[in-house]
Amino acid sequence: MREGWKISTLGELCKFENGDRGKNYPGRKAFVPSGIPFINAGHLDDGKIDWQGMDFIPQNRYDLLGNGKVQKFDLLFCLRGSLGKFGFVDRDIEGAIASSLVIVRPSEQLECDFLAAYFRSALCAEMISKYANGAAQPNLSAKSLKEFQIPFPPIPEQKRIVAILDEAFAGIDTAIANTEKNLANARELFESYLLSAFENKDENWEVKKWGDLCQFVRGPFGGSLKKSMFKDQGYAVYEQKHAIHDHFNQLRYFIDENKFKEMKRFEVKSGDIIMSCSGVTLGRVAIIPDNIPRGIINQALLKLTPNKLISVHFLKYWLRSKIFQDIIFKHSGGAAIPNVPSAKILKEIVIPLPCLKEQEQIVNSIEMLLTETKRLHAIYQQKLNSLKELKQSLLQKAFSGELTAEADKLIDEAVA
Repeated sequence: MREGWKISTLGELCKFENGDRGKNYPGRKAFVPSGIPFINAGHLDDGKIDWQGMDFIPQNRYDLLGNGKVQKFDLLFCLRGSLGKFGFVDRDIEGAIASSLVIVRPSEQLECDFLAAYFRSALCAEMISKYANGAAQPNLSAKSLKEFQIPFPPIPEQKRIVAILDEAFAGIDTAIANTEKNLANARELFESYLLSAFENKDENWEVKKWGDLCQFVRGPFGGSLKKSMFKDQGYAVYEQKHAIHDHFNQLRYFIDENKFKEMKRFEVKSGDIIMSCSGVTLGRVAIIPDNIPRGIINQALLKLTPNKLISVHFLKYWLRSKIFQDIIFKHSGGAAIPNVPSAKILKEIVIPLPCLKEQEQIVNSIEMLLTETKRLHAIYQQKLNSLKELKQSLLQKAFSGELTAEADKLIDEAVA
């Protein structure tokens, strides 16, 4: 610890105020289109407060609250659910907090921005891990938050540190935004190429009904495949997640040989395609690879067995294209939870189809671009990880008294 620095608890350096949990606490029925902001964890975003997406309560309900009323320069900290999220009240405004939040008001010994930096740091994350309760939904009490230890220097040094961090984080955030844009551009380029591969069809291409190119087998009805029938080992039961993520490990369910024989028509074989049949992942597909455990599909999947007229890889990429995705969701009926339409409808969907040789050429072109897209994705993702790690490195230096103007060199190298 450098000279002039101290270590205290947040309880010694800040005042804390919980939201009003009494009979006057406003439930959702009390919300109005405009009025006094009522802030919950969903409004906290990386140290800021989303004032645009705010909920409101009427003035008379606000006046009834005994505590939990915010002031300018307050820090709002989430104690459960999104544990550790926080936001800074940057304006002079009337407002109240939900019961999941606590107001933290720094004393004259602590700069608000310095405390905000602490809430972003690994040091605070360690304190959360130490004091948090609950497994499924970790939570923290205001009493425990008061026990968090924070190293701090005199106010002038706090201001110097905050100024360095502000400048550094602005540069890092710009680099992150540019990298995320490059990442999105790489994805969009591939999706655009995939779309054009099937839109710009040659006049020699045929138009075939999907039913003339594949056999369709929808997964068994729920009653014929219940969890009570599953065994610890045996023949695999492939699930929706295998189509969604295009991998075939992490098998959870198995059936015995008698059940497998009974459900033989649902067996998957190398070269089949499985498709997710419901939810936002409707239409996600994967090809069954060689050498996976023998097994069947469950009720959330559709099995497609292509015939000799169509390459399984050509079909896979057509199914992954925006053309098919638009079709499948159009036929899903517009329900809250989209579901695959009947096989009768699916079989009538038309596919533009070149000869097999051209299908393979198209697949090769798509896969070359996909390989390059994955390479760029890995580069950009590593860049994002490095930039986020740099933020934590700077925060670690800040709270150990080692942050100097020399940090600029480190930042310049990272964002280049």
